[in-house]
This record gives sequence, structure tokens and C-alpha cells, in this order.
Amino acid sequence: MPAGQEGPRARYREQTRSEIKDTALRQLAESGAGALALTRVAKEMGLSGPALYRYFAGRDDLLSALIRDAYDHAAAAVADAAAGAEEAGRSPRARLHALGGAYRTWAAAEPHRYLLIQGAPVPGYVAPDDTRDRARAVLGPFLPLFAYGSPGASVSALVTEMEAWLAADAGVTEWVARYVPHAASDTRRSAYGLAGAVLVWAQLHGSVGLETAGQFTGMGHRGDTLLAAQLHLLADAFALD
Repeated sequence: MPAGQEGPRARYREQTRSEIKDTALRQLAESGAGALALTRVAKEMGLSGPALYRYFAGRDDLLSALIRDAYDHAAAAVADAAAGAEEAGRSPRARLHALGGAYRTWAAAEPHRYLLIQGAPVPGYVAPDDTRDRARAVLGPFLPLFAYGSPGASVSALVTEMEAWLAADAGVTEWVARYVPHAASDTRRSAYGLAGAVLVWAQLHGSVGLETAGQFTGMGHRGDTLLAAQLHLLADAFALD
């Protein structure tokens, strides 16, 4: 069979897996990840429980597939925003707002997916190692925004910690270099990028997480307004133009 082509059986299998994941996502939206069960998914689809085990080895296998998809969708939203902002020639500060806004928009549109990857851990579940790389793909486009900034004294201690992290973890160094290739030989610049990415991750989840959980109701502000203010302060801390 030519590369890139699949037979009818493979296409049917992939279609069925997609339908199972869609059903599981609906149940996640209704009851949360802790209530996910293959038997419940099978019942909604009109299948027997054992039939689903031909597509997923168990609940954890299904959860892992949903988590991978969630990270991939979030990463695509941020990457698309980064490409659009770069093509438009926007400043680093404007690009930061575009990327942060894209992530918030994704989370607001897909709250059950957001909570799956950033909410409370599911008891007894251990995510596969590859989810770390997928999470880093979400953060990757933020790295170059900060790598060529000029961080002030307020973040100097964090920059120092990031330098130590880069020295101790080759995987982190390789990740940063993929997004900031010109800083690969400049540990200080790499540390700037990493410090900014860690801070923006914390800011995103401080704001987006509260909004997604419904904690802003009655507080007199919108989630996008709060996030914009947080990103503005972060841009100031790195003297982004």
C-alpha cells in the first residue's frame, strides 16, 4: 500500500477511536475526568464493554489519548497565533498578548479539555512521558519573545535558577534551542527565554484556570482584561518593546 494511504479497516478503526474520544469528551464535560469509565462510554455508544477494549486498552489509555489531543490542540492554537503575529510584524509585546490571548480563547472554548490537562489529577492515573513534550510545545512559541528581552531585578533570581536548570537538564536545553536557535550557545539568553516561559505559564493558569473554573463570577472584571494586565506587567519585567 502506498505511503500515506490506509485501507478501509484502518479508516474504520480510526473513525471509531475518534467517536469514542468524542463521547468521552462529552462525559468529561458533564462529570469530570474522575467519572470517566469505558463501560459508560460503551453504553452511550450502544456497544459492549469488551468491544471498546479493541480500541483502547483501558480507561488510562483513553485518558492518555484525550490528554495528548488536548495538548496538541492547545499547542496548535498558540503556534497559529505566533505565526500570524510574526507575519504581521508585530512587536514582542504585541506577540506576547496574541499568544496569551490565543491560549485563553482555546481554554474558554474547550474548558473540559483545559481542566483535563490543568485541573485536579485523576486518582490512580499516571500520564505517559510524552505528555511533557506536548506541554512544552504549548510553551515553545513564548520562548523567543523573552530570550532577547532585558529582564530586570525582579526576575533575576528566577533567571539564575533557569541557568542552573539548563546546565542540569540536556532535554530542557534542547527544547529551548528548538525555539531559540540563535541563543543555543548563549546560556544567559536561553535562561531569559526559559524564565519568561515559566512566568507566563504561571500567569496563564492563575488567570485562565480561575476563569475556567467559574471563579470570576460577580468579581466585576473579565478574564481577558485581567490576563492582558498580567501580560503587560510581565512584558515590563523583561522590557519587551
